[in-house]
Parts: sequence; C-alpha cells; structure tokens
Amino acid sequence: MEEELQQGCAPSECGSKEACAGCSHNPSSAPQPQKEPPKVRKVIAVVSGKGGVGKSLVSGELAVMLRRMGHRVGILDADITGPSIPKMFGIREKALGDGEHILPAYTANDIRVISTNMLLDTEDTPVIWRGPVLAGVVKQFWEDVAWDELDCMVIDMPPGTGDVPLTVFQTIPVSGIVVVTTPQDLVETIVRKAVNMANMMNIPILGLVENMSYMVCPDCGRKIEIFGASHLDKMAEETGLPVLARLPFDPEAASLCDQGEIERVLNPNMMEAAIRISSALQL
Repeated sequence: MEEELQQGCAPSECGSKEACAGCSHNPSSAPQPQKEPPKVRKVIAVVSGKGGVGKSLVSGELAVMLRRMGHRVGILDADITGPSIPKMFGIREKALGDGEHILPAYTANDIRVISTNMLLDTEDTPVIWRGPVLAGVVKQFWEDVAWDELDCMVIDMPPGTGDVPLTVFQTIPVSGIVVVTTPQDLVETIVRKAVNMANMMNIPILGLVENMSYMVCPDCGRKIEIFGASHLDKMAEETGLPVLARLPFDPEAASLCDQGEIERVLNPNMMEAAIRISSALQL
C-alpha cells in the first residue's frame, strides 16, 4: 500500500491539479472505453466552402433520392449554427435519449435525422458556441446517436474549412465528398478551397453539383442563366472531377421545403446524381 501511494498522490491530496496529474486516483487519467463505431457502410459529405449555395437542399434531396433507390439512409446535420435539415423534412420533435444513446428522428419515408435544432428550446434559439464545442457536438452526433445499420449517411457540412469540417474529416470515415457550387465567379474561387482541403485530407471527391444553374421560363421554356454563363465545365476539366448535376431554380421544390415536405420533391437531375454516387460507392 505504501509503495502504491508513493507512485501517485496521497488520497488526501486528490483534487489538486498538480498532485493528481497522472495519478491513478484521477478519473481523467484512466483509460476511456472505446466506443463501437456506427454501422454505416458509406458516408457522403456535402461541402461548398461558402454559404448560400444551396448545400442543405442538395444534402436533403440527395438523401431523399438515395432512399427512393431502396437504401437505408441517415442525415447528420453538421451545420451546427445554421441547421435547416429538420425544417425541410418537417421534423419538429426534440431528440430523446434512452440512457445510452441519442435517438434520431425518423422522416415520413424512414430517413434518420439528427440536428442541433432538435436539441434547442425553440427553432430560433441561436447557437453561440466556440469552435471546439461545435466540433465536439458533431463528434457526439456520430458516436452517440442510435443510427442502427445504414447503407449510407449524408452529412450536411457547414460552409468553410474550419473546425467542424476538420473534425468530420479526421474522426468520421468519409467515403466521398460532393462539392456544391453556383455559376458566380466568386463562388468558384471559394469552392476551389474546399476541393483543395479535401485533396489535402486525402478524401475522395465524388463530383460537382452546380445549384441555381439556370431557370426555365414558364412561358417559352427557354433556359435563362441568371448568374451568367456557367464555369462548371472549366472547373471540372481543371480539377479532373465529374459533373454530377446542374440544378435549376425550382420554385416548387423551394415551396415543398418550406412546408417540410422535401420528400415529395421530384428532381430527375438529382436522381441521376444519386445513381452515379451510389454506383461510385458500390452501394
């Protein structure tokens, strides 16, 4: 017993930061049990590098299309400070727990969802947290949610290349990335930063999706490029990435998202992208 106390601190000293460092009485120095990883076959991260390009819309529609193909799908809303996934799917209930896990919400078509909006008192409660806390929440969403078995998970990423994207790429086994862009020159420059980050992290990039690519005139059916000519083909050529889809302005889809009924959206362009992604990941 004497020898044991000499190797650490005396029990009466426990609580002192200096005395307890490395002591066996200190719970923080004890080895933590390894958590069993979720049973998710493939993880798809949807990134942009910039806000306002419709990344959450692409994430939601991609999940819907993959579910229509018969896959078991989950959505992890990693846009902690600006979550919009629950509203698009009409999810209003709060996340519950079973004493061991956080329980995800289930959409009308059985897509599992977790988001910070499901943890807040109200939808408009601001999330005023520092970067490390945001990153910790994302890690907890991956490790502590009862996802059960999924064929694929779609992660709606926050814009930029900061703490949260870094945490996702370092702690979650991302199978591939979908990069969302729009035709504007400024967006193109910023999106390249996201592409370069993915390459630096050795995460495969599945391809590019251009949102708000054009609108279709309701009278004559002519395509109108509101943001000017697209640079998508040039970007694809320079980066060697495939073009997965060009998505037009879709007022009906926007209306359905506002009503919480994104699962009713009919988008053949996004379905084509989902088919190509499913094939690339061998789902």
